[in-house]
Amino acid sequence: MKRILVTGGTGYIGSHTIIELYKQDYEIDVIDNLVNSKIEVLDKIKEIAGKKPNFYEVDLLNYDALKKIFEENQYDLVIHFAGLKAVGESVEQPLRYYENNIGGTINLLKCMKAYGVKKIIFSSSATVYGEQPVAKLVETMPTGIGITNPYGETKHMIEEILKDIVESDPEFEVVILRYFNPVGNHESGLIGEDPKGIPNNLMPIIMKVARGEIKELSVFGDDYPTLDGTCLRDYIHVVDLAKGHVAAINGIKPGVSIYNLGTGKGTSVFEMIKAFEKASKKKLPYKVVGRRAGDLAEIYADPSKAERELGWKTELTVEDAMRDTITYLNNL
Repeated sequence: MKRILVTGGTGYIGSHTIIELYKQDYEIDVIDNLVNSKIEVLDKIKEIAGKKPNFYEVDLLNYDALKKIFEENQYDLVIHFAGLKAVGESVEQPLRYYENNIGGTINLLKCMKAYGVKKIIFSSSATVYGEQPVAKLVETMPTGIGITNPYGETKHMIEEILKDIVESDPEFEVVILRYFNPVGNHESGLIGEDPKGIPNNLMPIIMKVARGEIKELSVFGDDYPTLDGTCLRDYIHVVDLAKGHVAAINGIKPGVSIYNLGTGKGTSVFEMIKAFEKASKKKLPYKVVGRRAGDLAEIYADPSKAERELGWKTELTVEDAMRDTITYLNNL
């Protein structure tokens, strides 16, 4: 397998994955509409990897432009990252999220079918598990019940669409990767997470507080039944996550395969704050406020299936992520 099309390739996870793909000598084309990323990322990829992907500034909703790309190129596999991903914004603009994430995916799959590209790796999320009675999430659990936002709903719907495609065409090979909480960046500090607007996730907010863009971090509740009273989440270094996509390519097979990509353990909000303070040698201003509706005390992955079937497991720690984040912040 040689040529890969990466949608959303200038984004946070896409750009880190391309660097890992280049280590395996793949040829890469990128499609991105740059709505939440910057074109300069391509030069940073070249600086790190020594190669720069072919780039198409195309929106997946533009079916004719997308079709032209497939017409002119022969791809072996697609990695599909592209999508709007701000949870709060999805609640305010549900139609935009459904149209963009689901409509864009349908256009992509139509082109794949028309041009005989039958391998896809989809960037999904642990959000699809919704509310579960236990903290440790396993791929066999039911999904789609109690999802609290349109962003999560789009991920779940796309998973269902992919299952239906395989049902209709058994030659299709689909890997669904359910991410937990990506943090950190490439150790060079050249690429990292820099979302536009007010982020929903803990790490980008910590970064904005550290840069003085937000006055203080709000800790939503310190009275949960956890070690220090704050919520526990599974934070995975983005480089480990990127390597999970390489493992998925190597392990792709007919049908639908679903894998959790996480560390298998939770880190609390206070532990994250302390780890950042230790790495930056600065205090991080925060205040404890009321709980957020829908927040569960503890959520983490059972990543054993990915290790068993793909030979993948995490190698980097929260401390590594904090160190790399400081390097990135110093480069901004």
